[in-house]
Amino acid sequence: MSIIIPANSAAGGGGLGYQVANSCRFNSASSDSLFRTTESATNIDKYTFSIWVKRSILGASNCKIWGIRGSSANEQGNLEFNGDFLQWNATGGAGGNTTYRLKTNATFRDPAAWYNIVVAFDSTQGTADNRLKMYINGVEETSFSARTNPSSGFDPIIQQSGYILRLGQSVPDAGGQHFDGYFAETVFVDGQQLTATSFGEFNSDSGIWVPKEGLADDLTFGNNGFYLEYKDSSALGADTSGNSNNFSVKNLAAIDQTTDTCTNNFATLNSLYKQDGVFSQGNLAYTISASDFDSALSTIAPSLGKWYFETKITAQAGSNTTRSAFGICDVRDGNLISEDELGQNPSGRLGDTLGYAGNGSGNVLKNGSDQGSGFNTTYGTNDILSCAVDLDNGAVYYRKNGSSWFNSGNPESGSSRTGAVTITTGQEYVFGNTAYAGSAFIMNFGNPAFTGTDQADGNDRGSFEYAVPSGYLALCSLNLSEVLS
Repeated sequence: MSIIIPANSAAGGGGLGYQVANSCRFNSASSDSLFRTTESATNIDKYTFSIWVKRSILGASNCKIWGIRGSSANEQGNLEFNGDFLQWNATGGAGGNTTYRLKTNATFRDPAAWYNIVVAFDSTQGTADNRLKMYINGVEETSFSARTNPSSGFDPIIQQSGYILRLGQSVPDAGGQHFDGYFAETVFVDGQQLTATSFGEFNSDSGIWVPKEGLADDLTFGNNGFYLEYKDSSALGADTSGNSNNFSVKNLAAIDQTTDTCTNNFATLNSLYKQDGVFSQGNLAYTISASDFDSALSTIAPSLGKWYFETKITAQAGSNTTRSAFGICDVRDGNLISEDELGQNPSGRLGDTLGYAGNGSGNVLKNGSDQGSGFNTTYGTNDILSCAVDLDNGAVYYRKNGSSWFNSGNPESGSSRTGAVTITTGQEYVFGNTAYAGSAFIMNFGNPAFTGTDQADGNDRGSFEYAVPSGYLALCSLNLSEVLS
């Protein structure tokens, strides 16, 4: 039986220590990747690679974190998710025989979590099992379904000169097996087999594994080493180690730089819920071709606080029906609503659910009940909808394209709940949208996959198209920890 590793979904927990500013979002559907040509190594037989990753699409075969090919197709090296297992391997020789390999018994199936993966190679070690070391969130991995150690003095392909190393993609360039999700704090050290503590540490307050500050100053990177912080949206492959081992960009754009990081984890759409749609853009975009209502719901489910989020309608089904429903539901009903429509009243429902459907009448439904003419505003393709959710007072507010809040609503009205749709307090809620038969949308919880005007919340977090009401926050782990503290 596979094991599910406890993952870093809190991304730093309580307390503000070192904050990673940016990550890079990779979309497998558009074949995103970074690549560079390797150089002569400082010590060809030793290297360490560390990366923080947040997965989006799960279960994909051979989903590459990095891949490199030598002088023939039989000579390759990879770090990848093989299904939901993590595999680090290389092949070589005329028959493409395995030269080294580690494949975990553990599975990595949490699309809400950031994982720190460290692999450390040293073929000069006398003890064969010491030649390959793997660490997940600061803990050395020792349980493997497959293990092949490299021979003494073996020269790994990633340390040899003149080959193309690709991040987020298999080899060759025309191949597939692309990564789907987020990369942060990506480090390669040439000439040393390091432990995970060179890159991270356990937070003394929360006990969560977090990245270390000052890697550019503290590490000796070696000739082939690099450090990618993704902090320049116009040069996402810029190396900040001091080596200038920069990566070229393939299909990545400025919008793929995000603030969803291993120290501030933003909500995305949860691909573990059962539904028939297709996720993309780091689990922020969703589309469905089936003639079926399915809802994509958030990975974070708060029970307190005031939260703001947006959605952009990118396609709609039918000539007169939007076939979408933007809103929230009680997390206890997540599995039920994920195969139904937000705002409806499916059999077995336990809590409240709201959906802004935009159909012209009965636009906003709560538990299957029309909330009145004050909410009867239609919408269509390219419209951006806003939702403000006050879980402290049990109130939900809607608007379209930054206009006035519907029903003369005032999200800042507090306990009076002026113009709001009321909901039950004290419950956990997930936020999302419904799609049907060709309709599609992109959610924005503060880490947008569509360009906007960069409106932040009152904590200067998130990036939205329209101004965030006073007191409302982007749905991310730092805001959540402050609300709960």
